[in-house]
Amino acid sequence: MERKRTVFITGGTRGIGRGLVDAFSESGYNVAFCYKNSDELAKEIADKLSERQINAIAVKCDVTDYKAVADAYGRLKSHFGFVDTVINNAGVSRYALFTDETEKDFDAIVGANLKSVFNVCNLFAPDMVSQKFGRIINVSSVWGVSGASMETLYSMTKAGVIGLTKALAKELAPSGVTVNSIAPGFIDTEMNSVFSEEERRAIIDGIPVGRSGNVKDVAAAALYLAGENSGFITGEVINVNGGVL
Repeated sequence: MERKRTVFITGGTRGIGRGLVDAFSESGYNVAFCYKNSDELAKEIADKLSERQINAIAVKCDVTDYKAVADAYGRLKSHFGFVDTVINNAGVSRYALFTDETEKDFDAIVGANLKSVFNVCNLFAPDMVSQKFGRIINVSSVWGVSGASMETLYSMTKAGVIGLTKALAKELAPSGVTVNSIAPGFIDTEMNSVFSEEERRAIIDGIPVGRSGNVKDVAAAALYLAGENSGFITGEVINVNGGVL
């Protein structure tokens, strides 16, 4: 009997993460997702999935804390057995002049956007290696590829995600585990609500397809990379940005 696929998505209650939870559950996966603060929302999402007969679990977990991620890993392994796919989506943005940034800001964004990816990969990859199959998908950003003024720390960490992805892909490839990154452009999420309507129009004017992205655009790329037939694609950065160079 073929084993049902299982995905673990970090930051699964809002924005891209919520879109990933919906897309993977609709595609027949068992779904686990973690969150940091939104207890009621997480329960609501998990309950709705269960009502649809989806084997789903929400785990409260600070992904910047290695022990917390280890505890989450143990819980998911006990519940599902083998978690064959992980999507490192959790992260935070910072919009500020570089000269106004502090060491505290640096540590916080490195923890949320980069250390969290290390924590999850380090804990979940060994099972994938032993099973000779796995899919790791790390969410970076268009600014991790090209950099952005006023988002230096964010760009730095998202570029780090790409570096980790490319190196780890080479290390895990002989074991049948792929590691890829998705670099979203301007996506309609709460994270981008900091921009005024005028700023939004200016950003969209610079997107060749003439619109902002949505979470379904990102989820489609993730589903492809997680698929059984994507095993010859690893170490890649898939730009989901509407044609921005």
